[in-house]
Formats: sequence, C-alpha cells, structure tokens
Amino acid sequence: MSDQPLIEIELNPRERRLYDRLRAQVIAPDREAARPGFRDLLLLLPDLAVLLMRLVRDERVPLAAKLVALAGVGYLLSPIDLFPEVLIGPLGLIDDLLVVGAALSSLMNQVHPDVVRAHWSGTGDALTAIRRVTDWSETLVRTRVASLARGVTRLLLRR
Repeated sequence: MSDQPLIEIELNPRERRLYDRLRAQVIAPDREAARPGFRDLLLLLPDLAVLLMRLVRDERVPLAAKLVALAGVGYLLSPIDLFPEVLIGPLGLIDDLLVVGAALSSLMNQVHPDVVRAHWSGTGDALTAIRRVTDWSETLVRTRVASLARGVTRLLLRR
C-alpha cells in the first residue's frame, strides 16, 4: 500500500471550467475538419499548459513545484523561443513542448498523481500523456545530443 495520503477528486463538478467548455467545442463530434486523434494532438500543448496553471493555483502543490510550473508557463508565453514559431511555423512548438514536458516531469516527483489527474482536461490519463511527452522529449534530446557529439568528434578528428 502507498505511503501517500488519499486525495479527494471532484468527479462531477457543477460548473465546467472555461477551458473545458472551449475544448469540448473544438472536439465536438459534428465537426468534420480533423480526425479525433489529430485534434487531441493539436490540443496536447494547450492541455499541458492549462494543467500547469491549474497546479500553480492548487494549495496542495508545494511552492517549489509551483515555481517549476510557473517557469514552464513563462517559457511557453515568452516571445523569445529557441525555435521561433514565426520563422519555422508549427515546428517552433517543439521547444515549448520540451520545456512544458520537463516541467511536468519534475512536478510528478513532488505532487500526488491524483492531484494532477484532478486538473487534467485532455483525453486519457494525465500521467500517460505526461509520460509520452517526456519519453518523446528524452528520445529527441538524446538523438540530437548524440548527433551533435558525432559531428563535433568528426570535426576534431579532421584537424
């Protein structure tokens, strides 16, 4: 049995949150613009950003974790990016997803999983979505670092 205390989750809130109402309109079944999986992918970054903001406002989240969440949201809202969306379009969201994923990965070590689940608006389990983003991030960074290391090694060996 877990040493973590039980967390109460409000499963049927009387009012739906604004973001949840907007998200429901975007993924409404009568819209034919995109497949459900594609819509979920498009909404992943906003879902994760909203999750971070909701965790910042939750009194059960420790201050250090709130600061990490604020840093993630701050980077997301900052006009200064490693890959600017203005120049490279949707690919510019990769760095935002990397930072938000890293922030959530760090938070998962400090916040009870049920607290995270209580604030999730996305499809499926919040922890699964976070794990997928962090796994993808780690793979992307690992392959890029390895590629960079090979390039530097080749340059050094040519001298």
